[in-house]
Amino acid sequence: MTQPNDPGRLHDNCLPEDADQALLVGRVWLTSDDGRAGPALVALRGEVLVDLSEHVSTMADLLERDDAAWLAREAPGNSVGTLAEVLANSLEDAPRAPYLLAPCDVQAIKACGVTFAVSLLERVIEEQAGGDLKRAAELRQEIQSLIGGDLSRIKPGSEEAMALKAELQARGGWSQYMEVGIGPDAEVFSKAQPLSAVGHGARVGLHPASEWNNPEPEIVLAVDAQGQVRGATLGNDVNLRDVEGRSALLLGKAKDNNASCSIGPFIRLFDEHFGIDDVRNAQVSLRIEGADDDFLLEGQSDMREISRDPLDLVAQTYGVHHQYPDGFMLFLGTMFSPIQDRDGEGQGFTHHIGDRVTISTPRLGSLSNVVDRSDRLPPWTFGIRALLAHLGQR
Repeated sequence: MTQPNDPGRLHDNCLPEDADQALLVGRVWLTSDDGRAGPALVALRGEVLVDLSEHVSTMADLLERDDAAWLAREAPGNSVGTLAEVLANSLEDAPRAPYLLAPCDVQAIKACGVTFAVSLLERVIEEQAGGDLKRAAELRQEIQSLIGGDLSRIKPGSEEAMALKAELQARGGWSQYMEVGIGPDAEVFSKAQPLSAVGHGARVGLHPASEWNNPEPEIVLAVDAQGQVRGATLGNDVNLRDVEGRSALLLGKAKDNNASCSIGPFIRLFDEHFGIDDVRNAQVSLRIEGADDDFLLEGQSDMREISRDPLDLVAQTYGVHHQYPDGFMLFLGTMFSPIQDRDGEGQGFTHHIGDRVTISTPRLGSLSNVVDRSDRLPPWTFGIRALLAHLGQR
C-alpha cells in the first residue's frame, strides 16, 4: 500500500513563489446538494478557490477567452473551499469532494520526446538494451565513446547534425532516437486521452508488467485552438523504459495507461508577470522519496539546455498539417537521466511502489504524486460523454 500523503507538506510548496500575483486556474470535483457530481473550473484567489462555472464550462473554453485574466482575477463566483481543505480531500485514498483534478479537460494531451541531449542518450541506451536494465551501464559507456563530443551543442536539423548522422550511419551507430533528437523533425506523440490525466496529490500508475521505469518531470504548455500558448503548468510523463526499449512500436503501451499522466496543480496563465521567457529560463527540480527503502533521488532540468525552443515544438505540433479545435497540452520533454543505482550496481533507477515524486519550479509551484500500479488504481470512468451529460444538467 502507498504511504499517506501529508496535506500540509504538499500545501507548503505547491504554489508559485510569487503566488500573490500569479493567475492560477484549475479544476475540482464538486458535488451539489441534489447529489449531482462533476468537475468545475476554479481560480485561486489568496487561499480560496472560486467557482467559475457560471462564466465558462471547460478549461478549453477559458483558454480561448480574451478576458481569461479577468475571469481568473475578478469574475464573481462561489467559494468551493480553501486550498488547504481541497488538498486534504485530494490526498485521501477515496477522495471526498471537493478535490483537485488535472487542470486540463477536453484538450488533446501531447508530448515531445528526446528534446534534451541527456534524455537522447538514455533513449538510445534503452533501444540498444532491448529493455534489459542490466545492460544499461555497459552500453552507456560504449555509446558515449561512439558519439564523441557534446550532443547538447548540436542544433537539430543543422549541417553539423546531418554530418554527424552520416558518420554514425557509416559506423552502424545511428538510431531512430538520434533521428528525432538531432534531425529536423521533433518527436511529438499522444501521451494520454482528454480527461484521463490525474492531478496534484493523486496516485500515478505503472503498468504491472514494467520492471524498469521512471518519472519524467516536465513543463507543460497550455495551447489554445489557434496554436497560441496561453499558460503553463507541470507534468509527470510516467515512463516505462523496459516496454518502449523493446520496441518503439510499443510507445502507446509504454505511455498511455491508467493514471500514467499527471498534470497540475494549476495552469498559470500568461500575463505581464509570467510568459514564455519564464518557461525558457525555468529550472525544473525532481525529488523522489522511497517509502520502503529510504531512497532519495534529486535532479534538475535546466530549460535553457533544451535542444528545440518551446515555440518551435508548438509549431511542429500545430499548423496547416494538424489543428486542435479544443486546444492541447504539450509536454516539453525532460533532461532527467535515471542513472542513479537503486537496486543493484549498474542497474540505474527504477520505481518502487509508494515512491513520492515531486516536480517543482519556482514560477509554477510543485506537483506531487505517489506511485502505484495502474491496475490497482481507480479506473478512468469520466470521459467526454459524461462531461457533456454533466454540463447539460447544470
